[in-house]
Amino acid sequence: MATILVVDDELGIRDLLSEILNDEGHTVELAENAAQARSVRQQLRPDLVLLDIWMPDTDGVTLLKEWSSTGQLTMPVIMMSGHATIDTAVEATRIGASAFLEKPITLQKLLKAVDQGLNKASTKAEPLLMPARVGSSMEFTVEEAMTTHQVANGVSHVNGNGLPTMSLGPQPQQTFNLDSPLREARDEFEKAYFEYHLAKEAGSMTRVAEKTGLERTHLYRKLKQLGVDLARAKRGQFG
Repeated sequence: MATILVVDDELGIRDLLSEILNDEGHTVELAENAAQARSVRQQLRPDLVLLDIWMPDTDGVTLLKEWSSTGQLTMPVIMMSGHATIDTAVEATRIGASAFLEKPITLQKLLKAVDQGLNKASTKAEPLLMPARVGSSMEFTVEEAMTTHQVANGVSHVNGNGLPTMSLGPQPQQTFNLDSPLREARDEFEKAYFEYHLAKEAGSMTRVAEKTGLERTHLYRKLKQLGVDLARAKRGQFG
């Protein structure tokens, strides 16, 4: 069994992951911030790290970059976040992250990612290109895109105002203003993504949840947050 370092500023997340991984026979070390993570990494040399992206002192991507630049990225690192973005995927994968888990993390995905990380500890992930066109049919979740590299090989576009855009899918073309703030661009992408799947599944929340890999309660909350019109989705008027 392996020694796994869990880095997350949320006590509940640390306790949950620790309990699950202990039950699987692993030795688990905990850190609530980057400073503690550095100390544990230096002393124990863990076999794998589960690293949260958003932390109060130093964010996970910055810590990952620090380990990479100082030759300390000798173990697989699985990034975790409840706010997945394609930009984060590109940066983390280029630096050396082996996978990504989107919160709330399901037991099945956690154990699968940990198992794959430990089994392929000596294998480096190939770097991603900065995506401008995501896939050809959007048949993936953000988590899957970040983990399986389905966001690679994009083609950039410029709209009539001379602004760079991101296009999704072959028809119809959906563009995004890449000069907008990151949060706005992410919300715009996620809204288009969910509207696509809602239209494709005729508004069936069960099938959309299965397609996107989200639990129904989390899916409802996400759609409400993004302002997606569910009544319109049931009428199949997206797309």
